[in-house]
Amino acid sequence: GGMAAALLLLLLLVAAGPGRGRAGAGRERRDTLREELLLSPLPTGDVAATFQFRTRWDADLQRGAVSHYRLFPKALGRLVAALGVRELHLALTQGFWRTRYWGQPPLQAPAGAELWVWFQPTVTDVDKAWKELSNILSGIFCASLNFIDSTNTVIPTASFKPLGLANGTDHHLLRYAVLPREVVCTENLTPWKKLLPCGSKAGLAVLLKAERLFHSSYHSQAVHIRPICRDASCLALSWELRQTLTVVFDFFSSGQGKKDWSLFKMFSRTLTDTCPLASQSKVYVDISPKNKEKELLEVSPPPTSVHEAVVQGDKKTYAVYDLLSPSLFNTSRSLNVQLKWKRPQDSSEMPIPTLHAQRYVGGYGLQTGEICTLIYNTHPYRAFPVILLETVPWYLRLYVHTLTIITKGKENKPSYIHYQPAQDRRRPHLLEMLIQLPANSVTKITIQFERALLKWTEYPPDPNHGFYVGSSVLSALVPSVTAMKDVDVEQSPLFTSLFPSSDGSSYFVRLYTEPLLVNLPTPDFSMPYNVICLTCTVVAVCYGSFYNLLTRTFHVEEPSRGGLAKRLANVIRKFRGVPPL
Repeated sequence: GGMAAALLLLLLLVAAGPGRGRAGAGRERRDTLREELLLSPLPTGDVAATFQFRTRWDADLQRGAVSHYRLFPKALGRLVAALGVRELHLALTQGFWRTRYWGQPPLQAPAGAELWVWFQPTVTDVDKAWKELSNILSGIFCASLNFIDSTNTVIPTASFKPLGLANGTDHHLLRYAVLPREVVCTENLTPWKKLLPCGSKAGLAVLLKAERLFHSSYHSQAVHIRPICRDASCLALSWELRQTLTVVFDFFSSGQGKKDWSLFKMFSRTLTDTCPLASQSKVYVDISPKNKEKELLEVSPPPTSVHEAVVQGDKKTYAVYDLLSPSLFNTSRSLNVQLKWKRPQDSSEMPIPTLHAQRYVGGYGLQTGEICTLIYNTHPYRAFPVILLETVPWYLRLYVHTLTIITKGKENKPSYIHYQPAQDRRRPHLLEMLIQLPANSVTKITIQFERALLKWTEYPPDPNHGFYVGSSVLSALVPSVTAMKDVDVEQSPLFTSLFPSSDGSSYFVRLYTEPLLVNLPTPDFSMPYNVICLTCTVVAVCYGSFYNLLTRTFHVEEPSRGGLAKRLANVIRKFRGVPPL
């Protein structure tokens, strides 16, 4: 009887198993992958390529109920859940985006490593979580993020508002740090590629060949994690991971004055297949005319469609290649997008971006100096405000009473200013200002500083190279030339939807200036070597001689009469009349 009951129970369990599995599959958390490549010819003749891989996951990471990961990387998902991260933005950049000549970038980042994170209100010790987070990310991306500490971390009050869904913006939950000296190379790219669902084996990631990416003018890779609305009603939230990579190639064809390029010329590879996990895989080529003469670009093979959109205030036209379209790979096994100019481009009239900035160090000597920032508003008739964030290390002692803001020869008073003074070896200076930029103007901001003298153990191995000061950050809503319409984020291209648009008349821009290299008073580190050499020489000569004299024993030798040979020689000399020996 007992055996029959056990057998019946086993049969019931087997029968119920698949049904329960199907019900579980119906309730399975949905995750999708979209990938996209944007190719933009720049006014100077260079070419910018921006990759975006977007994984969206309809799950609640914060509750810790997630145990099965499919497309979303487990390393980042566990990190978000364990440390109470609401939003995470990490960028690793080599080079500097030249806004004045290349125009507004889709996603700009400062030189080196940049990390800014919003934590959940439930996190009690934000500093501890921040330290732990930077150490874990340092291990994941093989970067020096473990050098982020209180001396280079700030808490901005006006900049770096959340890009995702946010209930409140208590700025004490925000942390921001930059390591301007961080060098980015293949050891950072490899773990970044491993986070992709298809790795670098299929889809657009096939083009990410390290020796080509790092043989470029500018290279920036980033990871953005944020919560977004699951649907229009926004009753539930989803998590979005964006992995972006921007690279600028310098291509000047010799001889004809034409700048022709292709995927193979840039990446030494072509697209052969799609990532099977991707629900969307597209290549966008910016074929907008660059000047009034409607200079057109010729793309081949013919694109599957043409997309028009208002991006960063300008009307743009894009040729679209849909890699999931069955007709695309029918004619040939691979896709090699080629772009040719119909006539030589005259680069003398380059379009100037509405907002751009530059920064440099002034002054002379090794005691005092000044930081100068120039902000340009080239809009012919519209003024707009800009938020400037300056982070200066503690060893440059700022004199805030010397802060001057001059626009068109007159003083320009900021409508908001927040200054947090530095503490030696504990925290940096933080200066935030809201400045109104009049139309068609240049605003010059200067502040003087004094260089501190460090302890000799605080200098890096190459102290004469100089000390880096991180980039200034400009955040602004720039007036748009063309009215922008509200578009569905899920349907629009990825490069248009990272920053939330406020209204149709303006678009959000975040710009970074150049990092600064400042020389500090440096002791002569070769002096100890000279002292050691001189001391050792003196000790060896003097001590050696004295020791030799003190320990040697002296013997007096008795003069001998000489041997048989000497006596024979003296007898011969006597016969010759020569004095004896």
